[in-house]
Amino acid sequence: MSTYTTDVHAERVGHLGLITLNRPKALNALSLVMVRELNHVLQQWQDDAQVRAVVVRGSNKEGPFGAFCAGGDIRYFHQAALSGDVTLEDFFTEEYSLNHLIQNYPKPYIALMDGIVMGGGMGISQGAALRVVTERTKMAMPETHIGLFPDVGGGYFLGRCHGPKCPDHMGEYLALTGYVLRGGESLHVGLADVCVDSAALPALWDGLRQQDWVSGDAVTAWLREQCKTTTEQALATVPAWQNASIDKVFGLATVLEMEQALQGSDEWSVQTLKALHHQSPLMLCVTLEQIRRGRQMSLAEDLRMERDMVRHCFQTDHLSRRGVSSETVEGIRALAVDKDHSPKWLPARIADVTPEMVLPFFESPWPASAHPLRHLS
Repeated sequence: MSTYTTDVHAERVGHLGLITLNRPKALNALSLVMVRELNHVLQQWQDDAQVRAVVVRGSNKEGPFGAFCAGGDIRYFHQAALSGDVTLEDFFTEEYSLNHLIQNYPKPYIALMDGIVMGGGMGISQGAALRVVTERTKMAMPETHIGLFPDVGGGYFLGRCHGPKCPDHMGEYLALTGYVLRGGESLHVGLADVCVDSAALPALWDGLRQQDWVSGDAVTAWLREQCKTTTEQALATVPAWQNASIDKVFGLATVLEMEQALQGSDEWSVQTLKALHHQSPLMLCVTLEQIRRGRQMSLAEDLRMERDMVRHCFQTDHLSRRGVSSETVEGIRALAVDKDHSPKWLPARIADVTPEMVLPFFESPWPASAHPLRHLS
């Protein structure tokens, strides 16, 4: 059984469900059509006794692998916000429902996270039973760069970063700076499970297709064994992000205190402060609140909170800002539309952000009984 759409290819081979994201010119950025196709296929397969595991990959311009998913389609966000397109609301509701489905999938769901894995790409991979990275993996949640926040469950999974040497406040560091984890670095913070050489991926894919799997657990066990040596090598490497100052700085109570603590002349402080100063001051403060709330929430609670937040990103009524004047639309304009890389943030300085600007992002526009994600449990 195979289903083909323009951007998603799903096929059942033996007892496996195989999905290829096939929008390479956009680095497999998720459209509403893709989100709906993924939801449809995964719901079908979870009820199909013949499907024992699901594997997802992304294609690039040269063929399979090389680009997993760069996130949501931000150009669509921009156009929809300016035109009043109501499908923008549907996109976030259905994308977050997809994230929840993957996190709670009843069969092993395996993500081959080669190449870029950012934003929405994290949303469709962090809930996987096995998260496979390669030396080409570039993993990040860079949403504050476009005046957004790390959504798709970011408050939940970034708040739970862990590892033997992982800082307690690694989640805040990744969320606020948009730092890109390369290759096996993600293993050290609990955002990936195993690592394999990218050159081995075609043979792995063929190996998956050729075997008659007796169970989903057998699939994950076989993949773990194939990745064992490369994973051990990656874990033995000191990650580039390792710095004793991460907890000292990102454990502070406010973004303003973090900014003040980064006034040193060492290279890490200079580069980290530069990263913060490139982001939306308002959304840095909103994101810090999100990560710290999300750390104490269930996934369903976090996704409902993020659904509230993303509505306020495009309809910031408490700041009398909508559409073109919102941080998110301005951030996307500067990065992806006009490409001047000079967003005009309001306020322009971290010191000028007040709690009265931040806290309304966490007030739900809907009563609990009418929340668009009320069905998540």
